[in-house]
Amino acid sequence: MTTNEKYIKRCIELAKNGLGTTYPNPMVGSVIVHDGKIIGEGWHRKAGEPHAEVNAVNSVKDKSLLSKSTIYVSLEPCSHFGKTPPCCDLIIANKIPKVVIGTIDPFAKVAGNGIKKLMEAGINVTVGILEDECNELNKRFFTFHQKKRPYIILKWAETTDLFIAPDEDYRQAFNNNKRPVWITNPFSRQLVHKIRSQEQAILVGTQTVLDDNPKLDVRDWTGNNPIRIVLDRTGKISEDYSVKDGRTKTIIITESQNFKNSENIFYENCTFDSSLAITVSDVLFKHEIQSVIIEGGRQTLQTFIDANLWDEALVFRGNVSFKKGKSAPNLSGNLIKKQAVLDDELLILRNV
Repeated sequence: MTTNEKYIKRCIELAKNGLGTTYPNPMVGSVIVHDGKIIGEGWHRKAGEPHAEVNAVNSVKDKSLLSKSTIYVSLEPCSHFGKTPPCCDLIIANKIPKVVIGTIDPFAKVAGNGIKKLMEAGINVTVGILEDECNELNKRFFTFHQKKRPYIILKWAETTDLFIAPDEDYRQAFNNNKRPVWITNPFSRQLVHKIRSQEQAILVGTQTVLDDNPKLDVRDWTGNNPIRIVLDRTGKISEDYSVKDGRTKTIIITESQNFKNSENIFYENCTFDSSLAITVSDVLFKHEIQSVIIEGGRQTLQTFIDANLWDEALVFRGNVSFKKGKSAPNLSGNLIKKQAVLDDELLILRNV
C-alpha cells in the first residue's frame, strides 16, 4: 500500500462515521499530514454542519504547519456555496500546498470544478487514489446523481424451504396463540433496524401493511427513522394503521384521487402499470431520496426485480421451515457475502 493509499483509506474509515446522518450530502473523510504524521482529522457529520475538510483543519493545533502539509480527502472538495462555504476556499486560504483526492464528486455543482479551482491556485492535486473504494463508500450519492434515482436495496426474510410467509392455516395457528410469525431470530431483526437507520427510506406494499401493520421504524436501534413509502393503489389502508400515524414522513403512492396531504403524510398519484418500478423511482428522486429499502411482500419485490431496478439484495435466511406458503422472490444476482447471525444467515447480493 502506498502512502497516498494509506491516508485515503483512513479518510474512508472516518467518513463511515457519517453513515445514515449526512443525507442529502455524501459521506466524506479528511486527514492532514505533516512530515509523515497525522496532525488533523475530520469527517462530515450532518448536512448543514461543517464539511470533513473544515473539521480536519479545525482539529490542527498548530495552524502554521498547514502551509507545509498535505490534505487527504475521500471526495473532491466542494467549490460552491451551499449551506456552508466552499472547502476549496478554505484549503487555498490556509495555503495547503498539496491535496490528494480519492474520487471526483458527481454532483453537478462540483464535478471537477473543485479540482480545477485548486489547481488554478497553484496547489498540487492528485486524484484517483483508492477510487473504487471511495465510489463504493458513496454508492447511494453516486447512484442518485448519476442515474437520477435512489440506490435500491431489496430485503426479505425466507425460510430454509424458501418461503417468505406461511399459508393461512399456519398464520392462524400463531395468531390464536397471540404470537407473530417470525422467520428470523431477534438478532437478525435488530440488525434490520440498524440497516434501516442507515438508509433514507423504506418501501412496502399494501398487503404487507394490511397483514402486519408495521411501524417501519428503528425502535430496536439508535438512529433516524427512515422515510416510509407505501404503495396503496386503491386506498385500502385506513388511518388506523401505523404507517399513517404521522410520526415519520410518509409518502403514499396511489391511483386514488381522494386524499389530501396532511402533516408528515404526502400523497403521490401515479398509474400502477408495467412501469410502476420506474414511476416509483422517479417519485423518490423528486423527493430527493438517495436510498430505499424495498421491504414489501413478494409482489412488490418481484416488481422491482422484473424491472431490473435494484442494486443490492439482503436476504435473511431463518432456521425455520413452513412446508407451504408464499414463495420467496426469484432473483439472480452476484453473491458477494454470507454472514452468520447466530442460527440465521444473511446473504448479500449485487445486481450484475
